Amino acid sequence: MTDSDDEVPQLSAATLAALQEYYTECQERDDQIHQIMNDDHINLRQDETDNVIFGEDWQLSQFWYDDETVDALVKGAIEATEVDGKIGLISCPTLYKSLKRQAGDRTVTLFEYDTRFSIFGKDFVRYDYKSPLNLPRDMSSMYDLIIADPPFLSEECLTKTAVTMKFLTKRNLVLCTGAVMEDLAERLLDLKKCKFEPHHKNNLANEFYCYSNFNFDKLLQ
Repeated sequence: MTDSDDEVPQLSAATLAALQEYYTECQERDDQIHQIMNDDHINLRQDETDNVIFGEDWQLSQFWYDDETVDALVKGAIEATEVDGKIGLISCPTLYKSLKRQAGDRTVTLFEYDTRFSIFGKDFVRYDYKSPLNLPRDMSSMYDLIIADPPFLSEECLTKTAVTMKFLTKRNLVLCTGAVMEDLAERLLDLKKCKFEPHHKNNLANEFYCYSNFNFDKLLQ
């Protein structure tokens, strides 16, 4: 074994600088969110949260949609509901800000585990898929449309999320999840695969599809 075999690989100066820039940006985003959360405001104005950037937390299996996917899902949600309708988002916080801006008099509620999103005030409901019915009783059958994106590709996660979806919805459901969940999505919720396919800013290795129990594709045309 030579001395060179014992050497620890060294990152280039450019790579180290890029990593430092990334960590600095993450810290700045976290500081901004913490400052807002510690503010005395209970319900912040939309313009106070519009510029907040949330980084993905991979430990929570967070992968943000790309802009085209956000636009399509928001368009479909608006088209699928009346002007005073109610839309629930389960574990898909990427959609909230864009949908809220375009919702008009519609109610938009984000059901999410990550408490960073509590800055959205009354529109945020803390949600843990492991306790699928730990929600206010008066939310039963409250929502005209539910869009869900379970954080994990597992039978347990989808099954429990499905319980929540059934509890909250009047009828219409949209589910974004992996191709491996297709059979289970149909068995649990009678959902069919859409032609529309969601995509993420950071490409996922898993095939990812959209499923619904109504003609969601037609609303995206």
